[in-house]
Amino acid sequence: MTILDKIIARKRIEVAEAKEQASLSELEGYPLFNRTCYSLKDSILHPQRTGIIAEFKRASPSKGLINGTSGVADVVRGYQDAGASAVSVLTDSDFFQGSLADIRAAREVLTIPLLRKEFIVDKYQIAEAKAYGADIILLIAACLNSKEIETLADYAKSLGLNVLLEVHNQEELQRSLFDSIDAIGVNNRNLKDFVVDLNHSYDLVDKIPDRFIKVSESGISDPNTINTLRKTGFQGFLIGENFMKTEAPSKAIKDFVKEMKRGAY
Repeated sequence: MTILDKIIARKRIEVAEAKEQASLSELEGYPLFNRTCYSLKDSILHPQRTGIIAEFKRASPSKGLINGTSGVADVVRGYQDAGASAVSVLTDSDFFQGSLADIRAAREVLTIPLLRKEFIVDKYQIAEAKAYGADIILLIAACLNSKEIETLADYAKSLGLNVLLEVHNQEELQRSLFDSIDAIGVNNRNLKDFVVDLNHSYDLVDKIPDRFIKVSESGISDPNTINTLRKTGFQGFLIGENFMKTEAPSKAIKDFVKEMKRGAY
């Protein structure tokens, strides 16, 4: 059983437990459920922003504890101030030490799109994302079939959410190109064994139709890598551990952006 298999098996149990705590109709009554979501596309393409989707991540299955001291609100505010186009927040508790409370805390200080980074297997989790203030949900092709992707993406769009689809190879991409998806992210990390290779992005960028925002995910630690990825056609860049592994993630992203801009000229 791979790490991904273990996460998905646990996730199905977690969702069943969550449904016993709050029904779908109760989620629909939460104050944030009816707010209008920020547009991921508008923010990614905004000339005053960087295209970076900066992530708040305490831990991961491959690295263990990454940062157990930095607070959500301070970090994501720092990301926004540094020019991030969006913020990603992990909500998985067992493997990443996150929670829905982290989404709520981030929402209170952000005026840019907020992604609920989660292993979504049920539309209930999408309703949770909306109820807690997320603007974007993630669908991972590696753990969903084509029909599930289409059904979940359609439901997310019906709630006004943005949809980021994550793929790792051409097979996952070709079976997942639905109109209800806003952006396609190429995960450079193989979720089966967590090995990272940026060549996945370079190999797939031209195979992603231009109607989708193109995002490169994971393994980005050099500011000049973003400039290279941008030249090949990517517009968004999800960066997870690079900032969080430092003592001051807000300073880390500011230094990163400064170096990135210097290298772009």
